[in-house]
Amino acid sequence: MTDPNAALIQRFYEAFQRCDAEAMAACYAPDIEFSDPVFGMLRGREASDMWRMLLARAAEFSLTFGDIKTIGQTATANWVATYRFSQTGRMVVNRINARFVIRDGLIVEHHDSFDLWAWSRQALGLKGLLLGWTSLVQNRIRAQAAKGLRTYRQQPKT
Repeated sequence: MTDPNAALIQRFYEAFQRCDAEAMAACYAPDIEFSDPVFGMLRGREASDMWRMLLARAAEFSLTFGDIKTIGQTATANWVATYRFSQTGRMVVNRINARFVIRDGLIVEHHDSFDLWAWSRQALGLKGLLLGWTSLVQNRIRAQAAKGLRTYRQQPKT
């Protein structure tokens, strides 16, 4: 791959496939801005800590990615994460579209988008099917994710 921006995105997802959160974090600029439908906006180390937390909890995890496209300092990619959701034991296949902004060879913006209702139907079962489209359930999902990340970040690092 001769495009350095495409190579950076490839390196990020290859690290993700290996569950190597440190190698993923090394692709981010210190002032990274990350967003997705669950965690909302995360900045700086908080974004890298989200990946550390998620990969530390990952069970039966696999990831595929592709369709990396770059135009100037922007990139897009599609990826699919398959894993067992720890809180319910249910399998989830989450299809995500990613958008990146790159500066000085590092990712400065990373925005993931996916259907939160589709995710909740898989992760939460009947509750997600019936109520996962509502702001009440989606806000609970977001609050729980934020609480989990806060708790993870407060734990002593070894």
